[in-house]
Amino acid sequence: MSQPVHAGEGAGETPAGEPPLPDALKAYVSQGGWRSNLEKAGVTFTFTLYGDALGNPSGGVQQGAGFSGRLGAIIDGDLEKLAGWTGASFHASIHGIYGYGLSANNLDNLMVVSSVEAPNAIRLFNLWVEQKLNSETSLRVGQYTAAQEFLVSKTAGLFVNSTFGWPVLPAQDLPGGGPAYPEAALGARLLYKPNDRIILRAALFDGDPAGSGVGNPVTRDPYGLAFRLGDPAFMIAEVVYKYNQDRPDYSSDNLQQEGDSARTYAQNAQGSPLDRSLPGTVKFGAWHIAGSYADPRFNSQGGLLAISGGQPLEHGGNFSTYGAIDQMIWRAEAGGGRGLSFFLRATAAPADRNLIDLYADAGLNFQGPLESRPDDALGLALAYGRVSPQVADYDRELDAMTKVPKPIRDFEAAIELTYRCQLAKNWTLQPDFQYIVHPGANIANPQIANGVTPIPNAAVLGFRMVMKF
Repeated sequence: MSQPVHAGEGAGETPAGEPPLPDALKAYVSQGGWRSNLEKAGVTFTFTLYGDALGNPSGGVQQGAGFSGRLGAIIDGDLEKLAGWTGASFHASIHGIYGYGLSANNLDNLMVVSSVEAPNAIRLFNLWVEQKLNSETSLRVGQYTAAQEFLVSKTAGLFVNSTFGWPVLPAQDLPGGGPAYPEAALGARLLYKPNDRIILRAALFDGDPAGSGVGNPVTRDPYGLAFRLGDPAFMIAEVVYKYNQDRPDYSSDNLQQEGDSARTYAQNAQGSPLDRSLPGTVKFGAWHIAGSYADPRFNSQGGLLAISGGQPLEHGGNFSTYGAIDQMIWRAEAGGGRGLSFFLRATAAPADRNLIDLYADAGLNFQGPLESRPDDALGLALAYGRVSPQVADYDRELDAMTKVPKPIRDFEAAIELTYRCQLAKNWTLQPDFQYIVHPGANIANPQIANGVTPIPNAAVLGFRMVMKF
């Protein structure tokens, strides 16, 4: 009896004998042997393509469709091979971002429904050098993002909504959204791995990557070349504990920041056929940013802003704490890659200087739901971001003052159901459904002149295509 061909494993060619599209594209962009010659010298090129076609048939500011795309060029270099620099490597990436984003144009929500949605631009993203100081310690210096390593759940990387990568709390509370896609920042990161189970890492970034101003930060730094250093410092640190992993993965946890399909713990921690343990990871961390941050409710004299006006009360610094767990809860066979994993994250920040003071998300990721398709993945996730009670009180007091019953901001939530289908190696198609509750955290619909009707809950349908070549 013949065995089924698993997508992305045994199927190297299409039924007609032609190579899969990623292989054909790789051959096309590698003509003349330039890539193989560079690889021999120590430089590797990777191209990635994301395409998210999403529409909201109901709810939102208006109904319609959007498309968010990103073409990435990623360069990795072995400096020991190139220049005799022992233990050093470099990394760079450029993103071509294009499309008509659904969140920006149709939903006006906080949890952006596509993690690649951003203003159209061709921009530098990563540019850093990493030095191994010894077998346990490394130092990275240059331009990159905290969202690639910190406050990240690898299990949540399956999902399309941006909040399952870099959560909505730091995205809304930090200047310019913090050092996260699409705006990287200058910084330095120290990583210490005393053994195969524990990782300690800490980083220091410029706290305002694009600089202050109105509108989207990308429009203030359209090419990713701001290279700012004079802003209040942003510091983040976390401790990571990995268990039941024969081959722990210490690479970037949020691979979608640059363009790669997320891998579950079932895939990362495949063990021997006798291994029945269930792998997992626990993280605890915190961030702090210097500078001054305005109180959303009180003025500098202690009065209510909604009633007395004046300058807001200023608070010194801002901070947050967080925790996350990724845990495999069922494995189809000992040591195998098929299985069910869950994630849970929570983070909190002071209510007196932030829009979002509490965030939590959770979800399930079923790798290989069908035995004949072990590289597919099925996922269900929920995210909740609470508006600070101080902000809600300001809205109530303003309503009482103006006697106009405008909506009171309270929370935004997102539910996502998705299925990632492996078409071929390095090529996936992912049908996706999302439901956004209280878009904009229950703000007035700008399309309705009365200013008192909130944006209705939105249903979002579409798909994601990811290719690496």
